[in-house]
Amino acid sequence: MYLLEEKIWFWLMILPILVAILFFINEIWKSSTQQGFITQSSLLKLSPDRSRFKPYLKMFVSVLSLIVLIFSMVNLQIGSKIESYKRFGVDIVFAIDVSRSMLAEDVAPNRLEKSKQIVNQIINELTTDRVGIVAYAGKAFPQLPITTDYSSAKMFLSNMNTDMISSQGTAIDEAIQLSTTYFDEDINTSKLLIIISDGEDHNNSSLDIAKMAAQKGIKIYTIGVGKEKGSPIPMKKNGITQNYKRDNNNEVVITKLNKKVLTEIAEITQGVFIIGENTSFVINEIDKILLDTEKTEFESTQFSDFEDQFQLFVFIALIFLFLDVFLFDSRTSWIKKLNLFNDNNAAN
Repeated sequence: MYLLEEKIWFWLMILPILVAILFFINEIWKSSTQQGFITQSSLLKLSPDRSRFKPYLKMFVSVLSLIVLIFSMVNLQIGSKIESYKRFGVDIVFAIDVSRSMLAEDVAPNRLEKSKQIVNQIINELTTDRVGIVAYAGKAFPQLPITTDYSSAKMFLSNMNTDMISSQGTAIDEAIQLSTTYFDEDINTSKLLIIISDGEDHNNSSLDIAKMAAQKGIKIYTIGVGKEKGSPIPMKKNGITQNYKRDNNNEVVITKLNKKVLTEIAEITQGVFIIGENTSFVINEIDKILLDTEKTEFESTQFSDFEDQFQLFVFIALIFLFLDVFLFDSRTSWIKKLNLFNDNNAAN
């Protein structure tokens, strides 16, 4: 089994073609120009050892070395065996609130950054589980499909901010509905949805959507970030607070943690609500939940032990280039005896 790692370099295959075309154009031009000044027989008498075959051979070797170098850039990899492995784990989707209220600083550094820290630490504790990420504010948007690529998950997580969704508000119902589409209903895995939010819900259908999720075998765990007494939402410029968000009556908006909504959503699906003020406490609680959650066995097959082969192509290309350097235009004795182009008769 083979793998071409950098197929984009195949576009460079146009270069050997161009080199060959330019060479033949140059040879035709030289031949026509020479005929205007000297006959072929006279030219052979002046340079009897000049080979008509060698320039073509040199061109062929040069083009061949260029083709081999391009193959080395494509980086052919060969797999030596097929490996089957089994995986035990659960499917986890994180639905992260990125509404403006998550900028409140009643938890350090703010609610959103705290949420990202919590999710990042949870991912660090995982081994073979699959994860997906959904972002939501007034609307819910997919960020990362369910995967075991934890590095990608952390990258998407780090880039999440309150400006990524223009529609403001907090639509937990849409977040739940979108998250349910992440899970494969054909595979009997344990399905966990972890919602990280301050619980401000601007829609009234969250509980109904949670019931639908429960019917699909999805357990929802909610993590509340923020404090019940509330906090203003800072409006910052270059990291410095300029003002606080105000309502239509010019009153400073105070955003509060809504434990009630988050608790009800979790309990409908037989999940639990967790206070997210202390990161270590949250991680310990999630670890306990995962330990008590049934792990599903998966079997995957993949080609393994792919080895880079570019070194071989580079070596071959160097051999061709070495040959090209030592290929002179004069005829070698054995080629001269073959008289491939009838040069001996012409010279006489």
